[in-house]
Amino acid sequence: MKRILYILSMGLSGVLHPLFMPTYGIILFCYAFSSQQLPLPTAYWLVACIGTFFMTALIPLSLMVIRRLRGDIADISISNAPERTPIYLYTIICYAFWSYFLFKVIHAPFVSLVGVGATVALVIVLLINSHWKISAHLTGLGGLFGGILAYSFNYSLPLPVVAISVILFLALLLMYARLYLQAHTPLQVIAGFFLGIVMTFVPTYIIASIHV
Repeated sequence: MKRILYILSMGLSGVLHPLFMPTYGIILFCYAFSSQQLPLPTAYWLVACIGTFFMTALIPLSLMVIRRLRGDIADISISNAPERTPIYLYTIICYAFWSYFLFKVIHAPFVSLVGVGATVALVIVLLINSHWKISAHLTGLGGLFGGILAYSFNYSLPLPVVAISVILFLALLLMYARLYLQAHTPLQVIAGFFLGIVMTFVPTYIIASIHV
């Protein structure tokens, strides 16, 4: 039973890795915008989704693999906090370029603001990480949750109950997985989730409301 729980926890941590959250989020936003707010040609959304995966997942993951092969990090999950700093710095740069890319490609300031919020959240995680191991996994999932809330409130749309319920359920599962793997304390996973929500919802909602 313990072996099964370990495999499930590792699998969930992999599927819900923070580097995959922007890709999941942009797919959801592209669907919502294309059907309700910004009916751009499909090619634009394909470029946005592929570009997002390339800049926020593929490049950072490639750097992690390279550093692992060189022996700069002990394991691919980067359990050692000091080893995370270079990876975070690379990823922050990738996220910054990603936010600018979104603004230029799909001309949707709101989506770009979500990217900026996610980038700032990553910077805060980096700063906190030097003293306290806040959960980047839950920060990523919380950022996705906050982006969905900001989108609904900003455009006066009904809250997507199904999407919110699924994300909250996944958040609970992910919290349990990270605790089971002894990667974090309860406070660290909860703090990570709320950090993600705040950094994508609050700035995005306030700034976007001014321009709508």
